[in-house]
Amino acid sequence: MRALLWVVGVVAGVLILLGLLLEAVRWLVIIGVIALAAVIVLGFLRGRQAVRNYPGRH
Repeated sequence: MRALLWVVGVVAGVLILLGLLLEAVRWLVIIGVIALAAVIVLGFLRGRQAVRNYPGRH
């Protein structure tokens, strides 16, 4: 799952940079921002789930 988050994050970053370089193709920036937001949300949720399932924290 962590590898998938990294891949989506890298792709999102590349799309954002590519979209900024090719100003005519604005939808790349939009897709990149959406993908980056998805990675942040998924990472946050996975982190909370890992903390909640940690056995020493009760």
